[in-house]
Amino acid sequence: MLDFLARVGRVFLAGVAGTGRLALFAINAVSHSVRPPFYLRLVLRQLVDIGYFSLPVVGLTAIFIGMVLALQLHTGFTRYTGGAGAVAQVVVLGMTRELGPVIAGLMVAGRIGAAIAAEIGTMRVTDQIDALSTLSTNPFKYLVVPRLLAGLIALPFLVIIADIIGVFGGFLVGTYKLDYNPAS
Repeated sequence: MLDFLARVGRVFLAGVAGTGRLALFAINAVSHSVRPPFYLRLVLRQLVDIGYFSLPVVGLTAIFIGMVLALQLHTGFTRYTGGAGAVAQVVVLGMTRELGPVIAGLMVAGRIGAAIAAEIGTMRVTDQIDALSTLSTNPFKYLVVPRLLAGLIALPFLVIIADIIGVFGGFLVGTYKLDYNPAS
């Protein structure tokens, strides 16, 4: 019984330690983002990588989610009398409130998270991060802060684009497949 409690305690303490390291990392990132030097060119490059290059993935996922949402809502709402008229409103509310931000966040996290991890991992293996320190450049400020700022700038725009494209996907299915009035 004590062995089981010891294992549970170790897992709990490891989780608390991981949360603490994450909090310290976030505090360090925020503090470095407001202190000079600022690497504006790196932020712009990361903005293109995170924002612009994520548009196809976010857009493609959002349009199909909007289409499927409209189709599934139509299937469910037609079982009730007069329920089919609410499909358009529910697609718009569902995409803008819930699915658009989730889709954009997941697609960016999956695509960009893997790319950043691979890039920084490769830099660690090839000693490029140590070379930055040798050149008196703070690796945290040079590598982490531009990616963080670019992500904070790009993600709201990607969410708005996912909302628009997802609603458009629902519109396409509603008007061309389900024969709804385009005005509604």
